[in-house]
Amino acid sequence: MYTCIRGPWRVTLGAMAKSRRGAAAGNGGGSARGPSAASAAEARRAALAEVLAVYAELEKRPAERSCTLRTECCQFRLTGRTPMVTAGEAEVAARGVRASGRRSVEARPDGACPLLHPRTGRCMAYAARPFGCRTHFCEAAGGPRDRSSVLDLIRRLERADEMLDGCGPRPFPAALQEALEQA
Repeated sequence: MYTCIRGPWRVTLGAMAKSRRGAAAGNGGGSARGPSAASAAEARRAALAEVLAVYAELEKRPAERSCTLRTECCQFRLTGRTPMVTAGEAEVAARGVRASGRRSVEARPDGACPLLHPRTGRCMAYAARPFGCRTHFCEAAGGPRDRSSVLDLIRRLERADEMLDGCGPRPFPAALQEALEQA
């Protein structure tokens, strides 16, 4: 459970997710004050489509990197860096995990990314990896991208997060686990 602090309110994201699922199922949505289940579902689809559009736009902006799949950047405990993701990024990654035939991922005892396959060392949802994984590289591969070169894309991810009632960037392992549980 993750607690989001918005202004004077504290919101537990697990409770928000249950509330959204109830509205999407027709239990609590559609009043004169709130969106219908259909419009909420459409807004969700639009936000997730925006996340994918950001990823596609990033691919059009090549950066000189020489990644040899050393996976150093995936070793969160060793690097002291954990990607921060928005609600949309976590949901896209969760869909990638499900598309690979998995329903869950295990926390790694070595502190590595939960998507890093323990035997092959490959990402189990590479096509659905978050923005941070697409823009951060270990020093041997050329280091991270300059933030100013992708700031417009970061802002788009933030707007998509707002559309999903997200609370801004959160640590990837926890956000992914929560997104997987919301199936």
